[in-house]
Amino acid sequence: MRAIQVTRHGGPDVLSYGTVDDPIPAADEVLVRVTAVGVNFIDTYLRRGLYPSQPPYVPGTEGAGEIVAVGSEVSDLGVGTRVCWCDAPASYGELVAVRAARAVPIPDGVSDEVAGSSLLRGLTAHYLLDGSAHPAEGDAILLHAGAGGVGLILTQLAKRKGLRVITTVSSDEKAELSAAAGADHVLRYGDDLVEQVRGLTDGAGVRVTYDGVGADTFDQSVASTGIRGFVVLFGAASGPVPPFDLQRLNSAGSLSVTRPTLAHFIADPDELAWRASEYLGALADGVEVRVGQRYRLADAEQAHADLEGRRTTGTSVLVPN
Repeated sequence: MRAIQVTRHGGPDVLSYGTVDDPIPAADEVLVRVTAVGVNFIDTYLRRGLYPSQPPYVPGTEGAGEIVAVGSEVSDLGVGTRVCWCDAPASYGELVAVRAARAVPIPDGVSDEVAGSSLLRGLTAHYLLDGSAHPAEGDAILLHAGAGGVGLILTQLAKRKGLRVITTVSSDEKAELSAAAGADHVLRYGDDLVEQVRGLTDGAGVRVTYDGVGADTFDQSVASTGIRGFVVLFGAASGPVPPFDLQRLNSAGSLSVTRPTLAHFIADPDELAWRASEYLGALADGVEVRVGQRYRLADAEQAHADLEGRRTTGTSVLVPN
């Protein structure tokens, strides 16, 4: 099959398009012909070597497609079923073997491109709101990168919970997207960000700050969060946060800081099924996911460059055929 390989750690140019052996499904796996591949920041972290990985390897963990074969132990999924996934290795290819317990059927009315490029982001948004922190109806939250893939989904889910959403963006186009998703206030990154957030919350600060940007925004995240609030650091688009003195959390208002990861919130099959059902159900019920960028599988290098260059909005999808 045709697939992308990471030949060595480095920039987007280390992504190579070529031919690799077809995967052979194990007894508890299904073989899927891929129709859409999600492109995520974790793919770039692994490619750069920020997270452990051993080149050469086929990158990617998320996608959607149609089952073409099932393992001998699989009884609840059949050939022809449309499924999506967010934790199947080697997804940047025409075929992928997915553990049956991790393959999620796609409901009618949800496209392969939307499901295949947003399940990871959707599940992330779900656990951020109900897992890593628990903001309650009426609470104000601050969300960096409000026009990003997670940001647009999280904003919509947060408004459904009755939260007041303040987002940050970097351009007029992204401001429009964030506002259209339901953000109550859309701010620009800048030196006066903390002052603006405090002003919008009568000086109290927000209950929770969701920070997927990292190094460039973390200090402002801490300063924007109210007494006994939570800073949820879930990404590092601008680089990792340098070590800091935990004593700062005392003077900042007895804050809590957490660095969660999705894998720990979907490790249990029942929890994965619950979160996936709620997210895909929300899609079918009107939550919108904007597929902002489409690329051929062969153009994965450009997809990574655009993502890291903050030139994307919504989700990005690779199309094998």
